[in-house]
Amino acid sequence: MTLQKDIANIRNIGIMAHIDAGKTTTTERMLYYTGKIHKMGEVHDGNASMDWMKQEKERGITVTSAATTCYWQNKRINIIDTPGHVDFTAEVQRSLRVLDGAIAIFCAVGGVEPQSETVWKQADEYNVPRIAFVNKMDRTGADYYRVMDMMEERLDTSPLVLTLPIGKEEDFEGILDLVEMKSVYYDEESLGEDYYKKEIPEGLKEQAQQYRESLIERLADYNDEILQAYLNEEEISQETIINTIRKATIDNHEVPLMCGAALRNKGVQKLLDAIVDYLPSPQDMPAVKAEHKETGEIVKRHPDNEEDLSGLVFKVMSDQHVDRLSYVRIYSGKLSKGDQVYNPVTEKTERINRIMLMHANNRTDIDTIEAGEIGAIVGLKNTFTGHTLCDKKNPIILESLDFPEPVIKVSIEPKTQAEEEKLLGALESLEYEDPTFKYYEDENTGQLIVAGMGELHIEIITKRLVEDFNIDARIGKPQVTYSETIVEPAQAIYEFNKEIAGKENYALIEVEVIPKENLEENDIVNKTSPEEIPSEFVEPIRKSISNRLKTGVLAGYETRMVQVNILNGKYDDEKSTDVAFEQAAYKATGKALEQAQPAILEPKMDLEVVTPEDYMGKVVDDLNRRRAEVKQISKRDKSNVIDAAVPLREMFGYATDLRSLTQGRANFTMQFDKYDHCKEKIQKEIIEKTRGYIPEFLEK
Repeated sequence: MTLQKDIANIRNIGIMAHIDAGKTTTTERMLYYTGKIHKMGEVHDGNASMDWMKQEKERGITVTSAATTCYWQNKRINIIDTPGHVDFTAEVQRSLRVLDGAIAIFCAVGGVEPQSETVWKQADEYNVPRIAFVNKMDRTGADYYRVMDMMEERLDTSPLVLTLPIGKEEDFEGILDLVEMKSVYYDEESLGEDYYKKEIPEGLKEQAQQYRESLIERLADYNDEILQAYLNEEEISQETIINTIRKATIDNHEVPLMCGAALRNKGVQKLLDAIVDYLPSPQDMPAVKAEHKETGEIVKRHPDNEEDLSGLVFKVMSDQHVDRLSYVRIYSGKLSKGDQVYNPVTEKTERINRIMLMHANNRTDIDTIEAGEIGAIVGLKNTFTGHTLCDKKNPIILESLDFPEPVIKVSIEPKTQAEEEKLLGALESLEYEDPTFKYYEDENTGQLIVAGMGELHIEIITKRLVEDFNIDARIGKPQVTYSETIVEPAQAIYEFNKEIAGKENYALIEVEVIPKENLEENDIVNKTSPEEIPSEFVEPIRKSISNRLKTGVLAGYETRMVQVNILNGKYDDEKSTDVAFEQAAYKATGKALEQAQPAILEPKMDLEVVTPEDYMGKVVDDLNRRRAEVKQISKRDKSNVIDAAVPLREMFGYATDLRSLTQGRANFTMQFDKYDHCKEKIQKEIIEKTRGYIPEFLEK
């Protein structure tokens, strides 16, 4: 098929939702109806084409975002199917950063679930226009109108209703299209490929008319022609309605709402129509902003092939066939096979060896990707997630991506010495791919540590080491990644005066540490004059303080939410050196932290448990035992929903325990919320376990 190069005919969209809302099933139907695949894969059978990793097929969940391209109404749709499990939220985040539109899928039974809220907020952050699709209308307990209410309550949005269900649960037959004012039914023998339109059933006409009127009233706010026609009770053309919905959606004023049952092949073609009709092309989006590397000036790049190249690498993957694949969104200019491109972050020039269009892990070679397009490139050796590609003569840096820090860790060691180098290479590859995965050597124990966002995340990583990299390793038990902070301000002075290699080294520094609970990153402020500390020593001092904050004084965890002020200093023209000031700053900061009432912070999680009424008492008792703070208990269909805040350290093995308590009938979702102070007893447990003793300054 010839590539569609008219930028107005491109749609870059993502599919996002809570786990088990039907993202991958909906994507499979979209690919089938657009002719991209000729047999529908099913998640429950482990043969969905977009879930290509072995771990995805085994578990029936999406772990990594997968990209594909299909065509509908002569429009090219680039789709990214993203994970729904909270451990893989970063996959959604980096996809939304480069997409122009999104489909938010909600389960008609579960409604707006925790991960739905998380990805919705991420879409808000990146100003991504979206369509909402209520899936699984055929399921017992499905309630389209309750999902609408939940969207208003939990997402602070009043959806623009475009379709209504005909029947529900096992009686779900089709949909009412409020734009065309027709009912739509799907032929089961053709797997929904054939569908037909009829007049609206008599019993639904009044409801359809009410919702149609509400739709027109809302659209009148954006189009004077519609307002005039509405006031005069005149007919409004379908084209005018579609164009107005499109404008309101692209401007992020409205979220169109539709319904269907993807597994039963109902409602998906209407969703494809909506993607084409209502979601933006790259040229509908505002120009992307970037910082000029040399001048610091904010510049704009438009989706134009004639402008200088700008592209963002949003995903890097190891690949056994081509070494490394880098997924890139081109914002301006174009990229061709054989081109030399500049990475202003690493200040390296790289060569483009191959360019490909992806369908999950299958690929098609192409020669060029142009402004507004997404593709995968081979040949980048020094470019990672969040890096910019541009022209060297006009270097710019696009806004990068910030990812949460890991909250859980395990030790890992190869079973043989010969495997050690192989293991380190595999961990390096996985860290390239996943910005929320880290590995490092523990300074105290010498153990190799891998860290991630949750038990499932770590489990997937360790399974990939065995299955994808053929590494036999011993894995330790999961442990929480704690942090440290301070409660009170404190000051300390340190004077360094020592002979090193026959040369005197002298420096004196006074620092102040102040707790700052709202500080996302530590802040280091120099309040000295050049007479006290010459400017050439300031940067070495900053680096030394920053390094000291990486290892706390209680249990060696990183110190957070602290401002360090450099208050005073002395230097000697002949004796002062970088080393002397680094040592003085390091020691002074450590002393100040010890005097500032240091404290351990533990990760707290947002927890939602959905349980039948019969097991409520047992579930709540168990949560109390885990130090959970129950915030709210509500009803959802015939189940109770418990919202709670709970320390991560209490939640290992919770999936097994909850199954046992409720005979497998309850389920839960959990995601990181914030770092919070530990109780004194738990703090002492953590310190003793880590250090083997309580530091003297705490015993005073």
